[in-house]
Amino acid sequence: MGRTSDAKEKILSAAHSLIELRGYSALGVAEICKTAGVPKGSFYYFFESKEALALAVIDEQWAVQQSDWTRILNSGAEPLQRLRQLFEETEAEQRAGQQSCGTVSGCMFGNLTLEMSNQTEAVRKHLQEIFDAQVEMVDSVITEALQRGDVTVTDTREAARSVVAQLEGQVLFAKLYNNTSQLSALWTNCLALLGARTAQASADA
Repeated sequence: MGRTSDAKEKILSAAHSLIELRGYSALGVAEICKTAGVPKGSFYYFFESKEALALAVIDEQWAVQQSDWTRILNSGAEPLQRLRQLFEETEAEQRAGQQSCGTVSGCMFGNLTLEMSNQTEAVRKHLQEIFDAQVEMVDSVITEALQRGDVTVTDTREAARSVVAQLEGQVLFAKLYNNTSQLSALWTNCLALLGARTAQASADA
């Protein structure tokens, strides 16, 4: 049983790394199994298809990211400080990835959205649910900031969607140019997007 469990984790780990580096479409089951160091039969023991594996990788990645976002956005810091920390940790994560493999990997969810959303309904729906969850988390923080008078937006839900879209878009640019300095404008742009008070913006910038 221990070896069986280990095989599944090896397949998930290999698929995660390969999808981050090269995307989903270019990968085959044989290559995934070779990278994982497990026989091809092990793959179909755990996953009925490559799509099922992709969904499992997405789930695994979201579990980690959701935990990180919850830690940051539910901390005791002031609302705008929490948002700033989210951007800073995102930038740090992309920098670490670039130092590790030589290229900016970007966001797995964003990469797969561009690659697969028009091809696989199950993946598209799952990614949509993840982005909706991200928006919900950011919306909660913006609502707090509005109640404190730190921002002037009136529709916090749409503001949250714009913040998540900005974050995703800047990460995409960082990947495109292989340059994490593309992320440096995130905080200034966020303050402008939210209509942050001048005094608050100066204090947090």
